[in-house]
Formats: sequence, structure tokens, C-alpha cells
Amino acid sequence: MIKLLGKSYNKCYNIINTPLFRVWVFSIFVKLLLVNGYRSTDFEVHRNWLSITYRLPLKEWYYDTTNIWTLDYPPLFAYFEYFLSHITPNFVIKDGCLDLMSEKISSQVYGETTVMWQRFTVILSEFILYLSLRSFSLLSNTNFLVCSSIILNPGFFILDHIHFQYNGFLFGLFISSIIAVKQEKYLKSALMFSISLCFKHIYLYLAPCYFVFLLRAYCLNFDNFEFKTYVSLIQIIQWKNLFKLAAVVLSTFIITFAPFIYIGYTLQDYQQILSRLFPFSRGLTHAYWAPNFWSIYSTIDKILTMLVKYLNKLKYIGSLRKIIDIPQLIVQIQLNETANNGSKGLVSDVTFNILPQIPPKITFALTLFYQLLALLPLFFNCNFKRFIGSLTLCGYGSYLFGWHVHEKAIMLIIIPFTFLVILDKRLLTPYMLLTSSGIVSLFPLLYTSQDFLIKIIYSLLWMIVYFVSINEVSERNYVGQDRRVWFFDRLAMIYIVCLLPIVLISGVLDIFQFGNGKYEFLSLMLYSCYCSMGVFTSWIGLSWLYNFDEPLWV
Repeated sequence: MIKLLGKSYNKCYNIINTPLFRVWVFSIFVKLLLVNGYRSTDFEVHRNWLSITYRLPLKEWYYDTTNIWTLDYPPLFAYFEYFLSHITPNFVIKDGCLDLMSEKISSQVYGETTVMWQRFTVILSEFILYLSLRSFSLLSNTNFLVCSSIILNPGFFILDHIHFQYNGFLFGLFISSIIAVKQEKYLKSALMFSISLCFKHIYLYLAPCYFVFLLRAYCLNFDNFEFKTYVSLIQIIQWKNLFKLAAVVLSTFIITFAPFIYIGYTLQDYQQILSRLFPFSRGLTHAYWAPNFWSIYSTIDKILTMLVKYLNKLKYIGSLRKIIDIPQLIVQIQLNETANNGSKGLVSDVTFNILPQIPPKITFALTLFYQLLALLPLFFNCNFKRFIGSLTLCGYGSYLFGWHVHEKAIMLIIIPFTFLVILDKRLLTPYMLLTSSGIVSLFPLLYTSQDFLIKIIYSLLWMIVYFVSINEVSERNYVGQDRRVWFFDRLAMIYIVCLLPIVLISGVLDIFQFGNGKYEFLSLMLYSCYCSMGVFTSWIGLSWLYNFDEPLWV
């Protein structure tokens, strides 16, 4: 018994006796300072999910509409909420934490006890993030730098510990699948990614990369391959590995949905789950435009709309009126403005005034096209570097061209890119552009004055420390420097420095309500457009290196 306790103590001690654990503990103290800060409606979302899974039978979880914040995450996350609800202390339950009620009265029922409890669950759940990074951080100082930058990433602080979500915990599962690939534990990688997908379906954007990589690296063997007949193609398949991989993935989904199968869910019930997970009626853009292609598209439509209105007031534009039916455009604009024109902060379908309307199939086609460009090199040159590069570019493709993209999805690009940037110094400039613009793009989520300095100072310190450190440790695998590369680097630095004035100008616009509230969306548009320039430029830079700099990926 004493030996058993001794072994357990040694295992626990080894888990926490790492430099990264000290970083994680430090992050906890910083997070505890933020518990009384601003929280978004996402807090009420998760509180309502706690009450749904606690008060209602399983069959009603995806049907309940008592509160507008309905359950729209996959079953594993619902079970996670169920677990949290059943370990909630009685004094928190008495505070109203698990009461199922309309959003109109919920904030009047629960108090600070509920807030503290939910904040605590977010902080505690991030231990999964530490565990996923622990072994990787011990391999080298460079790896430790990568892991500490992820744990202290301002994106997690903003999204999880002020705005309120559980991204750190979920990314911990996702990162485990990446590290498993590095260790060539392909079945473990498939398992962890499948679990991540069953927790949050946003990872579906990255599924093509995992499918191609695991198929090529684990299930196909091209050694000494010579095509003679079609039988030769069948012989390259490692059937045993293919069946094991399929068994791992399918069993994960079957176990996830087993409770629903047990209670007799029908096809119609599963369609209800899918309708919650993929609500296409929410429109092309989110209430706050994520800095992607569609934010630029929407901005151009706004500018053209204002131009048409201005031209309509002019008297001497006879020749122009023959080309453009301005009166008809004005009528159409007035009709659209009674609906959602994309700048009212509404989560619903968006109508453009001048530019063509964008259906979901266009966004799917663009996303698929740019992801295919990232997947083809991975299939023919299958290694860890290519995998991370392809994974990052798949994240880019879905973020830049996807349907109803949340600004929070930028973390799907930042986290994989963090594992990639240390491999070559040429990747540093695209990485700095992405992380700086991506983190700043999250600032509008914290719009209260009490958070203004916090988000700026913490993000600025993180960027200075880690940009300089990564520059010092990242590998230099090339000789000399092209003039165009030097110019691009300097241009990127100018862009990054100009982010601070953009943040300050946007803050001034919010304070003084420019135009008596008529242009209340102007600061958000400024954030979206300027940050989209950084995200786009970083995508172009990485895409160029990925497709045309072959030695980098050997």
C-alpha cells in the first residue's frame, strides 16, 4: 500500500514538476484577476446549457427553446456540461445557476456565486491544455517557448477568461492530436481529433487535412511502387492499418451518440441535432464581421451604397443615369435597409445592396478549392512539416472564405502556425502578421472601458516577448536575403505598428459616438478591414512558401 502511494505521488510530482507547469500556475493568477471583469452573452449561453442538461431528459436537450441560447454544440460538449452541472455545489445551485428560464429574466435570478463558479470551471478545465503540451515542452527550449506562448496566448485570455468560453480546454484536445502526429502515433492522433470534433464541430474545417495525412502516412505504402495494372493500386493499401484507423474513428462517433441511440432517437431527431449544429439561416457574416474576405466584400458594398446615395442627390448626371438605374438602386437600398444589411449587429441573413448576394454553396466552393491547394502537396510529400503547413492553410481557407465565420475561429490558424514558425525564420513574418492582426481582431469583443488598457497592454507585452524570442530560436535554413523579402518584412512591421493607432482611433469613435450613433458600426468596420489586410497578407506569404519553396518542407 505504501509503495502504491509512493508511486502515485511520484507520478503526480512528475506531472507538475516542469517549467511549463509554473507558467500555467502563473497564468492562473492572472486569470483570477479577471473574474470580476466583463462577461458576454456567452456566459448566459453556457449557464443555460448547464440548466438544460441538468433539468431536462436527454431526448429534449436539442429541442428545448425555453431560452434563445439553445444547445448547438455536439454531444460530447453536452455531456461535459452535464458533468459540470452534476458537480455544481449546492450553494451555487441555490444561487440560480441551474435554473431553466428565459434569457429575459435569467440575469435577475443568479448572482456572483454563479459567475465565480463558472469562471472557476473554465480555469480548471485548462489543465487539459497543460497536459497536452507538457511532454512536448520537455524536449527542447524551443518547444518550451512554443508551449508557453500557447498557454499565455492573449486569444485564450480574451475569449475564455473575459468574454467567456472553453477554448483552452478544447484546444488542449486538438493539440494532443498534433503532437501525436509528431510522435508518429497515428491512431492516437485520429482518436484525439475525433474527440475534438465531437466536442466542437468547428474542427470540421481541419478534417480534410487529417483525412489526407492519416490516409497517406498510415494506410498507403508507395515504397517500390510501380504501376502495372489497377491491381497495383490495391496493393499499396495497408488494409490492416486502414481497418484499425476506421475502427478508431467510427467507434469514437458511435460511443458519442450511444446514449441517443439507446433512447431510440430517430432520423428526424438526428436531423434536429444537425440543424442546431449547422444553422445556415444565420447568414454569411457574424454580427461582428470576422476579418476575412467577406468583411472586405461587405465594406465595398457599404461604400458603393453611400456612393449611389450621393450620386442620386446630384442634378447633372444624365449620362451616368443612362448606364446605372440609380433611382431603382435607391428603392432597392431602402428595401434592404429595412432588413439586415450586415451592420446592425444582428445574427441573421445578410442582404447586400449593390454587390451580388452570396449563397452558402459559393463559400463552400471557395473553401474547398483553397483547401485542395494545401492538401495536394501534403499527399505527395507527407511529413510533419507539410502536415502542420497544410493544417494551417486549411484553417486559413475556412476562415477567409467560410460561411458565418466567427472572429474566434482565428485561433484555428494561430495555434497550428505556432508549431510551424519555429521550423524556419522565413515563416516568422507571416506568423507575426497573423497573430498580431488576429489578436487585435478580438478586441471588439471587450468593448467596455475597464478592459481597454488590459487587452492592449497584455497583448502588446505578449507580442514583444514572443516575437523577439521566436526570432532568436527559429531556424535559419537559407543563405542571404532577397531584397523583396527584406522589403516585405519592413512593410509587415509598419503594418503591425499601425495596429495600435487603429485600436486607439476605434476607441475614440466608440466614446464619442461619431455621427450621433448613425455610424456606430464604423469602429467595427475599421477593425475588420484593417485586420483582414494582415490575415490576408500572412495567408499569401505562407501560401507562397508552402507551394514554391520546396527545401523548406523537406
